[in-house]
Amino acid sequence: MNQEAQALPRFSPHPVPLASLPVAVLMQRRVLQHRWADEAWAAVAVLKDDGGAASVQEVSRNERGETWLVPGLTLDLFLDENEGYHENWTAAEPKVFVLWRMEAGRAMPQRASVSYVDGTRMFDSGESADGVLMGPEIHAWLGDYLRRNYVPRAPGGEARHGKRRRS
Repeated sequence: MNQEAQALPRFSPHPVPLASLPVAVLMQRRVLQHRWADEAWAAVAVLKDDGGAASVQEVSRNERGETWLVPGLTLDLFLDENEGYHENWTAAEPKVFVLWRMEAGRAMPQRASVSYVDGTRMFDSGESADGVLMGPEIHAWLGDYLRRNYVPRAPGGEARHGKRRRS
């Protein structure tokens, strides 16, 4: 390999996130009395994962349904999604968006995001997705990231250049 080729940066098809937070998702199955479906699944909460659960755990079960804690997901933050993070963070009801699929009779989360733009992609994909209220711990983590990395667009839609001032 020549020196010129060695000097070029390597392209990675997967960008490296600027921040990551391990999370667990509470998935709930409700029993339905409906002629077309006997059950409905939904993500009902996303919690910071402190490593307490190594695998999927049943949290509760009764005649109305069951709730499962599913660890192992990560909220990853990328620079090119900052507008979507900011829009969500400043919303009246910020959400964590969860895309999930049925696996072996149980709804299993595949991906979670705090970007409105990414959440819209999930809902438009035709896959199963839910938006759940963002808890205070995740909201504070996202706010800290935005204070360090988000530069609002200038009037007219162009990004401002230069470093953001700390207040």
